[in-house]
Amino acid sequence: MISARHVTVRAGQRTLLDAVSLDMVPGKVLAVIGPNGAGKSTLLGALAGTLRPASGQVNVDGRALGDWRPVALARRRAVVGQSASLAFPMDAAEVVGLGRLPWHGTPGAARDHAAVAAALSATQATHLAGQAYATLSGGERQRVQIARALAQLDGADQPAALLLDEPTASLDVRHVASLLRLVRRLAQGGLAVLVVLHDLNEAAFVADRVAILVEGRLVASGLPRDVLDPVSVAQIYGIEFRKLADGSLLPRFSDVCVW
Repeated sequence: MISARHVTVRAGQRTLLDAVSLDMVPGKVLAVIGPNGAGKSTLLGALAGTLRPASGQVNVDGRALGDWRPVALARRRAVVGQSASLAFPMDAAEVVGLGRLPWHGTPGAARDHAAVAAALSATQATHLAGQAYATLSGGERQRVQIARALAQLDGADQPAALLLDEPTASLDVRHVASLLRLVRRLAQGGLAVLVVLHDLNEAAFVADRVAILVEGRLVASGLPRDVLDPVSVAQIYGIEFRKLADGSLLPRFSDVCVW
């Protein structure tokens, strides 16, 4: 669906992403993890088309990303960033409705109301529909933004792609679990999903494949059970991990130096 081939992104003299190649596959969840500043959000931006690579290429369905008309691309892929602010007062349902703009003037517009309702329901945000977006908590805003992305892809020709940048960061434990299960269901329904995460156990739970970035380089990519082992992640994060009986990883915080 979306593929990166030797993609390099620079900011001035600094290399943010260094010749990274990977694929988003329909029906699969790709989790991208790595330390702070590893290039995870930069990779998402390059795949989404919001950042232009200095070299390498991103393709969508075999066509160069730059060859897609913006409105056509918006009907095939949706992006949820780490934060989103609004310049105008809107309620949550209106924000979700923004996701339907690419369908304006098409037969798909007939689904606008149903798509918004379905997206709010999927993210457990129906009760927020009439509330002012500015008054919502960080976690509530995140759920509304994810609903906007789902509404945007409602009616999309398959395959379509969803890119999520740290979607669990503002959520409580219950809503983290709900979101991860939703991501799995979306992939099972045919979406190609990329999700940037910090929590290794969340990545192990939700992902079909895990990609690890360190200082802009792709250092590992594979099945969660192969990539997320205590020795490998200890080398990447500089902290020891212990594997529990259920397979989850527990960091040894006592080994971390005080700032």
